[in-house]
Amino acid sequence: MLLTLALLLFAVFGTNVVLGSMGMGGFLGDVSEMLILLAATIAFVAAILQKEAAEKRSKEQQR
Repeated sequence: MLLTLALLLFAVFGTNVVLGSMGMGGFLGDVSEMLILLAATIAFVAAILQKEAAEKRSKEQQR
């Protein structure tokens, strides 16, 4: 779920960047864009940490 959230947030960020570069004007301001990218990064890091914790638990159960 967190990876999906990270992907969705990054897609919003990417869409804004592409629209801005095409001269169509982005729909997010500078601060909003930064906050979206920050939220995507946090969601991605949380997802990675969850997967590492699950892998560590599965390795401990195999012992």
